[in-house]
Amino acid sequence: MSDTAQATIKETITDNDVVLFMKGTSSMPQCGFSSRIAGVLNFLNISWLDINVLDDENIRQGIKDFSDWPTIPQMYVKGEFVGGCDIITDMMLSGELDTLFETNDIKFDKAAADKVREANS
Repeated sequence: MSDTAQATIKETITDNDVVLFMKGTSSMPQCGFSSRIAGVLNFLNISWLDINVLDDENIRQGIKDFSDWPTIPQMYVKGEFVGGCDIITDMMLSGELDTLFETNDIKFDKAAADKVREANS
């Protein structure tokens, strides 16, 4: 991975509370997994930054090397790697995601989170 990509990734996850490295954008995801996490974040009314890895091959490979995680999307909260689609989905349904956001003072719509769990129970 290029040092430039490494520095860009580090700066991005440090300067933004919630970052999703994804295929596509928040308004136009380019894969189902990216779409699912973007949908969760949008439904919970979270302020987050989307990074389209399809725009930059160095970032696309760089984020995999940075996290030592082979797949995209990847979500970071307060500079920490949280996981990909399956992990975020599981955390959403178990309530762990609420706890993660609360612990890190990330504002989110708790009622919306409860609705997601109700609909999936």
